[in-house]
Amino acid sequence: MPSQSTRSAQALSTVALAFSRDEWELLTTLPRRVLIAATSAEADPECRTVAEGIAGMEAIAAGRASPSPLVREVVAAIYAERGADEPAAEEYTDRRAGIHSTLWAGQRASHLLASKATAPNAAAYREWLTAIAWAVCEAVRGGGPAGPGGVLVSAAETRFLDELQAVLGT
Repeated sequence: MPSQSTRSAQALSTVALAFSRDEWELLTTLPRRVLIAATSAEADPECRTVAEGIAGMEAIAAGRASPSPLVREVVAAIYAERGADEPAAEEYTDRRAGIHSTLWAGQRASHLLASKATAPNAAAYREWLTAIAWAVCEAVRGGGPAGPGGVLVSAAETRFLDELQAVLGT
């Protein structure tokens, strides 16, 4: 009889099988893209901090504890990649285009999840992406409305967060 960990590994491996290679790549790259877009929300590069990148990476890693097999398997795939800690150092050459591209990818992922994932897995993935964005934006403690943790975020960050939540349907 397989052990609990073997059964869990077998169950998790079936999650990725529901998606094509390109679809899985979209789901596994989107959390990092959200992290980068959130750090790019402020137009002034002086506003970007290491704390944002660290907060985003911690929020991605927090997906390991998700009750959703989809989120846990995406996190495992991210950390299985070579150089998985490098995305925080990336930056968009065209900030707005990079953010727009990420939002478009988020919308595609949302539609994909609606058609191929269970409702709880789809909701957990969308909420996880939103939590990543909030963690990054809260790390700077800007001067706008209070976010989920009661921390203030800037107007530019609020705009990005609103746009992300709209495309994800959260």
